[in-house]
Amino acid sequence: MCGIAGVFEAEGATSIVSSILFAIQHRGQESCGAAARDAAGRIVAHKGMGLVKQVLDEEAQARLSGATAIGHVRYPTAGCSDVANAQPHAIELAEGPVMAIASNGDLINYGELRARMERDGVVFKSDNDAELIGRLIALYHVRDGLSIEQAIARVQGELKGAFSTVLMYKDRLYAFRDPHGFRPFVMGHLGHEGEGEPASEGTVFASECCGFGIIGARRLREVKPGEILRLEKGRPVVSVASAPLRARHCVFELIYFSRPDSTIFGESVYQARERIGACMAAKDGALTNGEDLVVMPVPDSSNFIALGYARTKKAEFGMGLLRNHYVGRTFIKPTQASRDEGVKQKFNPLPDFFPGKRVVLIDDSIVRGTSLRKIVRMVRSAGAKEIHVRIGSPKVIGPCFYGIDTPTREELIANRMSESEICEYLGADSLRWLDVADFEGLLPGRRQEFCTACFDLDYIYPPEGFAAKTNTPAAART
Repeated sequence: MCGIAGVFEAEGATSIVSSILFAIQHRGQESCGAAARDAAGRIVAHKGMGLVKQVLDEEAQARLSGATAIGHVRYPTAGCSDVANAQPHAIELAEGPVMAIASNGDLINYGELRARMERDGVVFKSDNDAELIGRLIALYHVRDGLSIEQAIARVQGELKGAFSTVLMYKDRLYAFRDPHGFRPFVMGHLGHEGEGEPASEGTVFASECCGFGIIGARRLREVKPGEILRLEKGRPVVSVASAPLRARHCVFELIYFSRPDSTIFGESVYQARERIGACMAAKDGALTNGEDLVVMPVPDSSNFIALGYARTKKAEFGMGLLRNHYVGRTFIKPTQASRDEGVKQKFNPLPDFFPGKRVVLIDDSIVRGTSLRKIVRMVRSAGAKEIHVRIGSPKVIGPCFYGIDTPTREELIANRMSESEICEYLGADSLRWLDVADFEGLLPGRRQEFCTACFDLDYIYPPEGFAAKTNTPAAART
């Protein structure tokens, strides 16, 4: 999944990038980094394992001076947790270190393209999609004599999969996106005047617009699918090219990944989640309201789904599980052991909240089922007399090949067990999912713009050619 940030022609660009990355830390917790162009026009980068505040501290920001910078927070799609795979990547050209790139997404033809480039003598320093994109652009620019934007356009036509990308080249910044628009990517404008400070302005980019509030920027628009934007000092932003294909926005961004205060793909995330909860409640006639019924989310991604459910049901909404916010998102941890440990550290039941209550426990999805099973046991042990699990997404039956670390089909619990078996495995009294058909009403007139392949196996790119996600080099890419 990952998160990217870009700042063009703004004083203290690296500090601004760091603030954006901090706001979108939920998109990646393993590693992060930033790259800036110094006064001499050279690209200087700093990256490391850990969270934004740990890696991009004041000392690191001081070393990355300049008015243009890009940054990245990484969520690995599998294994290879190594600083070599942290972004941004600096790409050396004949004129020196004048190019850096950061990208978010997954390419299904990574292995094919890398093998071809290695035959051409290209040497890779990582197993990362972004480095491949950058080196392919550099190859077409240097070897074939294409301009940078011509090289980007050629690369866009060859890549299959998801990529939202920021690229620094000399005194320019480029922002471009895959033709299907799988991952969110927004542009904003920074303009502020603090007390005793000169006015400052610049163009900013982020995976989500929730990254703009922290820096006082206003959202302008999304980078369009297939679009290439060129930014040069003293000139307006230019849309160099736009070659969109059928939109395939990731619906899981609305369900889980994006922050509720973001607007992505033209949809308010928190409102979309409230609609999901309302839809589920309207169909849940078998579960009657009463004084002993409480609707409770697995915090935090399910909060607004549960709120929408409770409002429609006219039932009590409660926060019976307390979340330790110093523990990050367990879904994006790289191993099952770390996910299990994260659940134990992350949640604790509110004392005396559960005895005698029927609990409607709302979660955003069931992937492997192991984490939710532990939560159900925790709620049962705290005294709940009934636990009715409601899931704000359809059954996950297929892996994602475009940037989310869902496991193989054999590992997905919905492919291994029947509904009654899953309910018994979780230890719940009942279990219901959102239906794929519900998206027609939740996204009226827009259903076909969204990718739901993990729920219905409708992949825009046949996954047969995609390298196994547990293999290197394909495993480490985003």
